[in-house]
Parts: sequence; C-alpha cells; structure tokens
Amino acid sequence: MSTYNKILLALDLSSESDQLREKTCEIAKSNKAELHLLHVIEPLSFAYGGDVPMDLTSIQEQLNDHAKDKLAKFCNQLDYPVASQQVSIGQTETEIHRIADNENVDLIIVGSHGRHGIALLLGSTANGVLHGANCDVLAVRIQEEQNNG
Repeated sequence: MSTYNKILLALDLSSESDQLREKTCEIAKSNKAELHLLHVIEPLSFAYGGDVPMDLTSIQEQLNDHAKDKLAKFCNQLDYPVASQQVSIGQTETEIHRIADNENVDLIIVGSHGRHGIALLLGSTANGVLHGANCDVLAVRIQEEQNNG
C-alpha cells in the first residue's frame, strides 16, 4: 500500500517551477500516485482593491489562457502521467485547499523560497497552504536562479 495515492502539485508557473518537476515525479512514481496540477491566478481586482475604473475581464481571460498554455507545457515535460491540470482564479491558499479537498488528495507539494525581507511574502503561500491543509504538505526549497551575466 502506498503512502500517497493522490498528489496535488501547486505551481506558480515561474521558471523556478521547473525545480519541482523531478522531486514531484520521484514521489509520484514511488507511490504510484495519481498526480494533479494546479495554478492559481489571483483576480486583478485583488491586486487593485477593486477600485479600478475599467473592466478587467479581457485581461483576466488573457492571464487565464496564458497560464493554461504554460501549465500544459509543464505537463508535457513531466515524466509522469497527469490526472488533471487546472487553472483556478481566487485567493491562492484558499483555492489550493479547495482543490485538494475536492480531489481528496493526501499530499500537496508547493515550492518555498525561504527568502527574507520583502521577498518573504512570496514564501507566505507555502506557509498558508501548510496551516490550512487537511493533508500532508511538502514545501520544496526553491533555489534562486543565478545570473551569469
């Protein structure tokens, strides 16, 4: 019997997301687990507090379409079958918890930057996922990309 039957990989789709690929596949393979991928887009109204005097619908749709394309490319590069890939719009931690509960996953994998100062906010997603999850959470340390310039 495997430890994990259903795994949810929550991605921000940055170039650093590639660092999660190998570890996620290794865990999924060793558990013969069903793998689900998720990317959450926060609504533009969140970023602007809802005080933008224009319709952001078409921009939000473009962001959604772009995310779906990037997620599909990520899936194509995985050395493991993907049961589902979803792009969701909402508050990141809430959406990760909702999808994890809906799919009955027993492991959520997220990237963690472990940064300091203002960049610490980027790592708060992993912390938020950890504290509200109804299953195990694995925060994989993301190494900052080095500029060779």
